[in-house]
Amino acid sequence: MRTLLFLLRKEFLQISRNKLIIRMIFAIPIVQLIVLPNAANYEMKNINICIVDHDHSEYSRQLINKFTSSGYFQLTNFSETYNDALVVVEEDKADLIVEIPQGFERDLIRDNKSKAMIIANAINGQASGLSVSYANSIIQDFNNEVRFEWIQPPRINPQPIIEITTSNWFNPKMNYKYFMVPGILVLLVTIVGFLLTAINIVKEKEDGTIEQLNVSPIKKYQFILGKLIPFWILGNIVLSIGFGISYIVYGILPVGNPLLIYLFAAIYLISLLGFGLLVSTFAETQQQAMFISYFFMTVFILLSGLFAPIENMPHWARILAYMNPVSYFIDVMRMIVLKGSGFTDILPNLGII
Repeated sequence: MRTLLFLLRKEFLQISRNKLIIRMIFAIPIVQLIVLPNAANYEMKNINICIVDHDHSEYSRQLINKFTSSGYFQLTNFSETYNDALVVVEEDKADLIVEIPQGFERDLIRDNKSKAMIIANAINGQASGLSVSYANSIIQDFNNEVRFEWIQPPRINPQPIIEITTSNWFNPKMNYKYFMVPGILVLLVTIVGFLLTAINIVKEKEDGTIEQLNVSPIKKYQFILGKLIPFWILGNIVLSIGFGISYIVYGILPVGNPLLIYLFAAIYLISLLGFGLLVSTFAETQQQAMFISYFFMTVFILLSGLFAPIENMPHWARILAYMNPVSYFIDVMRMIVLKGSGFTDILPNLGII
């Protein structure tokens, strides 16, 4: 036990003298928690739209006003022809074209129907799909307003009406940052537990001090524990710093018991520390350790469910995601922080880890 305490003291002294590790422990949580939740945002706003109005009627102006006042679209250009509008899209000045044909108001009044064309820049398929969906919704609202203006509803509606009441549980304001921040906290813990562990052990190889440890009268388990316990503690410290920043910047507090998060993090870090130790046995230099670690970190992040639901992935990707420990911790973090889940709720994920 005394030998282990001396090894732990040596490790903490080395960590305190390493400016890179100190910066990663304190600077990375602050930067990532402030920047990433604001940058990684799938809420579509300020979609640049180009209007081609061949009708120049009252109804066409009302439709255009519906787009500009929705809060989702930003009018960037009025084009005279469709070809001019395509040039605007090719120059990346517009994401969507709405073409209103000549006789739009006349056909709407005379024939009770009319047409409008929507053209989307589909380089980003997901963004273009959402843009078209928003545009269709706005046109449908405009259509309902026109029909209500023409047709006075009777006092007693002969058709049954279903009134829909919606309620958003766990995230009432549907704030995307509340969804992202718990996942980013998991990534911070993963960086400390996996990346820094691998780099620290390989650094001993480069400096030659690991040879001195090999000939010293210490046992293998003492050497391993002396290397892993400091980063296990630092992982929990980074998690605590992250919770503090989340509360100060975003006002996020766990709805459930935070001790459950620390319990899961304690077991999760053990698995990551072991993986970092495995990487360090194959890497001979810190550069090799960083390349291997970043490769696995990229796989962990993309298959974690942080940005895209695991259920939407192909079958082979879902199999890999279910083998990814990061996905289980992100799931548990969101369950406790947003839903207030208890021990029995996280027990399946805890058993897998």
